[in-house]
Amino acid sequence: MTNKHQIPYKIYLSEEEMPKQWFDLRPDMKELPAPMLHPGTLQPVTAADLAPVFCDELIAQELNTTQRFIDIPEEVQNFYKMYRPSPVVRAYHLEKELGTPAHIYYKFEGSNTSGSHKLNSAVPQVYYAKKQGISSVTTETGAGQWGTALSMACAFFKMGLKVYMVKVSSEQKPYRKAVMETYGATVIPSPSTTTEIGRKILAEFPNTGGSLGCAISEAIEVAVTSDNCRYVLGSVLNHVLLHQSIIGLEAKAALDKYDVYPDVVIGCAGGGSNLGGLIAPYMSEKIKGRSNTRFIAVEPASCPSLTRGRMAYDFGDTGKTTPLMKMYTLGSGFIPSPNHAGGLRYHGMNSVLSKLHEDGYLEAKSYEQTKVFDAATKFARSEGILPAPESAHAIQAAIDEALACKESGEAKTILFGLSGTGYFDMAAYMAYKEGTMTDYVPTDADLEVGFATLPKIG
Repeated sequence: MTNKHQIPYKIYLSEEEMPKQWFDLRPDMKELPAPMLHPGTLQPVTAADLAPVFCDELIAQELNTTQRFIDIPEEVQNFYKMYRPSPVVRAYHLEKELGTPAHIYYKFEGSNTSGSHKLNSAVPQVYYAKKQGISSVTTETGAGQWGTALSMACAFFKMGLKVYMVKVSSEQKPYRKAVMETYGATVIPSPSTTTEIGRKILAEFPNTGGSLGCAISEAIEVAVTSDNCRYVLGSVLNHVLLHQSIIGLEAKAALDKYDVYPDVVIGCAGGGSNLGGLIAPYMSEKIKGRSNTRFIAVEPASCPSLTRGRMAYDFGDTGKTTPLMKMYTLGSGFIPSPNHAGGLRYHGMNSVLSKLHEDGYLEAKSYEQTKVFDAATKFARSEGILPAPESAHAIQAAIDEALACKESGEAKTILFGLSGTGYFDMAAYMAYKEGTMTDYVPTDADLEVGFATLPKIG
């Protein structure tokens, strides 16, 4: 370990050092995740099955299991250069506040207008759609970070965009909606009356605040029933993790300059994109037996797919229109409590991360949101950045690990993903400060309602 006083607060790569390829972890895994299945035939999906929904190049990336490195198109690299490389920051002030011997680093992905890591995948997805001659795309968004990023990318490439935003989030975060509309997107609270599945969900649950599963169903319905339109999404699928691998590749390259190697890598986990991107190069080393690094996925106690879900084949959306994915899931019918303030609302988890968790490579823990905002406030006051509620889950876990080091006297190196900023989440911060924020942890009976929606597959 290099003497800590030789390590700057912020470690940057040069523009020339920015990765020119994305990294796919699957070829390094000892056993691949189970394939997606066609819900009608229960056979592995083919490119032809996915073609009505996704762009051709994204389908190829999704189905790839042999190619470790994928070239980043020059046009995407040029867009990335407007906000990348992003820094790795040594959290000296947080270390001092905690009185820990641990060395804490965070990869900061909030230094772009969208305020999060989501732009890393929005740009290539829109680029590939444009290259294929597609004229518009549809998507869903929960807290709004993905919708914001995608609206920026669509504006840049002059692509039409319709966003289905989880209804409770659109009510909690009107400014996110305003930003998306500024970039030219059409934003519709979901579930809505604009789609058949939306009307069906509203008929059954008239007072629902919505879920990502609902919004996905609406966005896919519009994509497959509209001319020259495709669906894109910001997490869960493997091509999204591929694009987000630039986070981990940059982090590793930056820390390697100072001979720093993490003992623990931590990321918040909703669908898995930020966490999967951060851990990819380090997890590869772990799988090959070259490191003993621990990896921790952190999720909200109100939507605990890894910590309390089941590893099973499930639909990716509430309307049951997607292929079946084997993942840790709460059931596609699960709808998170509307009091949950952040993102991380998805009922399932990416198949690669699910497999890594099942095989013991990836730990998982969950926190109630008031504890998460305790961590967010402590971090803001010590490090000067207001974190997104999603990122604050990782911060809380990093604090716990650092305090454990304080007790043991070990000077472990901790790396976590600061996936975005919280400046559009002030209503939640106000609720926390005023003492009106409440915690909700689903009971076993609540979870059984979602599990009951799991498809019956032998």
